Amino acid sequence: MKLITYKKSVNEKEKIGIVSKDEKYIYPIEQFGIDIATMNDFIVKVTMEQLLSLEEKLQASHLLYDKREDIIKLAPIPNPSQDIICLGINYMAHAEESARYKKEAFGGERNFAVYFSKRVNEAVADQDTIPSYPNLVDSLDYEAELAVIIGKDAKNIPEEDAYRYIFGYTILNDISARNLQTRHKQWYFGKSLDGFTPMGPYLVTADEIPFPPSLSIKSRVNGELRQNSTTGLLIFDIAHVIHELSQGMTLKAGTIISMGTPAGVGMGFQPPKFLKPGDTVECEIEGLGILTNKIK
Repeated sequence: MKLITYKKSVNEKEKIGIVSKDEKYIYPIEQFGIDIATMNDFIVKVTMEQLLSLEEKLQASHLLYDKREDIIKLAPIPNPSQDIICLGINYMAHAEESARYKKEAFGGERNFAVYFSKRVNEAVADQDTIPSYPNLVDSLDYEAELAVIIGKDAKNIPEEDAYRYIFGYTILNDISARNLQTRHKQWYFGKSLDGFTPMGPYLVTADEIPFPPSLSIKSRVNGELRQNSTTGLLIFDIAHVIHELSQGMTLKAGTIISMGTPAGVGMGFQPPKFLKPGDTVECEIEGLGILTNKIK
């Protein structure tokens, strides 16, 4: 099931809808007796059994719907309840290009996952713009990533049970200011500027995607293919990450984990191909759609 957060008008409160198979229509969830206003609450309160029952209700005739062209699309989780947990250098080819950009020797081993957090006050919707901060950033970069949304509180989870705690998936573009990363010797500031978290276009529920996900992942800038890989090449996979993190912290329902990006980011080219105002970035993951944003 594809879920979307949207508005009918600028001044209207956000609402949740189910996207039709042909993606032309949005079915508001309130007609199914679900009185939940935000995706954060929806994730916490709605069980997988209730989601599956909604699939059956979608077969009914005379459903209320909004036309896709008549809505204002928001990010599927416009205001995440906490910082996003991100994985760094979680594809081997990206680890190589990252070391090359930083003029470091590449050891070829990743014994432990690299975790960092990304602050997001408001996620950027599909088709919305990404600010370039010309007075602050001189090396704006893109990173297409698979984002995992935790569906229920997870603590001390065995790897074999990790899939049971996943609500769904979405696409996240981990926009990064490389000069700020280099200057501050860490990633938090350079990845957390307002507008640096495009997300969407949908939240696809976990039952739609075989586990573990092995999905084509791509990015394009102005139509030029930049990244072209598969989530099957993750160094540390989703089950490992949920297991490892949950040994020492409780992953609350609604937690977003962004699984890292493959090779082909702007800093990986020689010379680098950083983003500039007017560029259009597309991030595509098989089964999850295409997230498109323009740099302003």
